[in-house]
Amino acid sequence: MSGAKWDVAVIGAGPAGLAAAIAANKAGARVCLVERESRPGGILKQCIHDGFGLVRFGQKLSGPEYAWRDIQLAKERGIKLFTDTFLLELEAREEGFVLTLQNSEQAVFQIVTRALVAATGCRERSARQVFIHGQRPAGVYTAGTVQRLINIGGHLPGKNCVILGSGDIGLIMARRLTLEGAKVQGVYEIKAEPSGLTRNIVQCLEDYNIPLHLGATVTKVHGSERVEAVTISQVDENLRALPGTEEYVPCDTLVLSVGLIPENDMLLPLGVQIDPRTGGPAVDQLMATGQAGLYSCGNALHV
Repeated sequence: MSGAKWDVAVIGAGPAGLAAAIAANKAGARVCLVERESRPGGILKQCIHDGFGLVRFGQKLSGPEYAWRDIQLAKERGIKLFTDTFLLELEAREEGFVLTLQNSEQAVFQIVTRALVAATGCRERSARQVFIHGQRPAGVYTAGTVQRLINIGGHLPGKNCVILGSGDIGLIMARRLTLEGAKVQGVYEIKAEPSGLTRNIVQCLEDYNIPLHLGATVTKVHGSERVEAVTISQVDENLRALPGTEEYVPCDTLVLSVGLIPENDMLLPLGVQIDPRTGGPAVDQLMATGQAGLYSCGNALHV
């Protein structure tokens, strides 16, 4: 199976991937972008709140507005974009990296590239990864899923919500759910301090009278078909639940904002060294990994 040859291939057409592709193109490289979704832009497509672009553009932009600028620049520079395209296999050969791809237009095909940039973003931790007991009823979502359901799909996932974790996306979705008519019972954070930005605590919680509970976590989900309630427990200095502090909180939706994990599964067959502190590849000051010609950027490198 012969493949088209490129100087640089970028996997992931989110903000980091777009920036990497544009930079490589400006340096004179022949570049292509591979994106599994139907449109480029990555997570910014569903981030309709503002606050993006202040440093780079000196303007307060929404996520889609920020992404649109790089998407247009990539089009103007003639950068090839493969959308709805999935990576099936990645090999390092003498001639470079060989990517076996699949999409509806070309079926299964290959491309060969001298340099490869992994800009695959990150994924959210789930309820099972934070060891919450209970069944698997409907109504347990990650914050990013809720954001996509509301902002892109136009669906309200629940009417009576509890949010676990005080990361920025959880705080932003507390406000968004409230604006859409849902009742947010509270945001619960296992640590003694919130992890989100102060401006989001003020603008998303305090301005909407949404309570923030520190040193508390969800220890059990109740319900079989649909979430009916959660048990909230206080924790000690070692973040262990304190017996006797349990509180039963009725709700129909549990939203998890409990951390992000760099997405690098595609690199594992290459034997790339993963930094245990970040979950991303170990890189030098040029974002180069130990594998010649392989680079990493964005949330795939460090969240």
